Amino acid sequence: MKPNLGNTDKIVRVLVFLGALVLYFMEVTSGVFGITLIVIGAVLLLTSLLNYCPLYSILGISTKRKK
Repeated sequence: MKPNLGNTDKIVRVLVFLGALVLYFMEVTSGVFGITLIVIGAVLLLTSLLNYCPLYSILGISTKRKK
């Protein structure tokens, strides 16, 4: 797995996950919709921690800066 996520992309993914958690625990979202947002956020968090997004590799996208 070749890293394909840049720093800005990783930060945005973590913020989306945290936003989904805040919305769920403040009861702005609930039920299936709230859980779905958390699952999507968790996938984004996992890809951020791995520094690799499978969808980006399929589409040939990389947000990582080249040296």
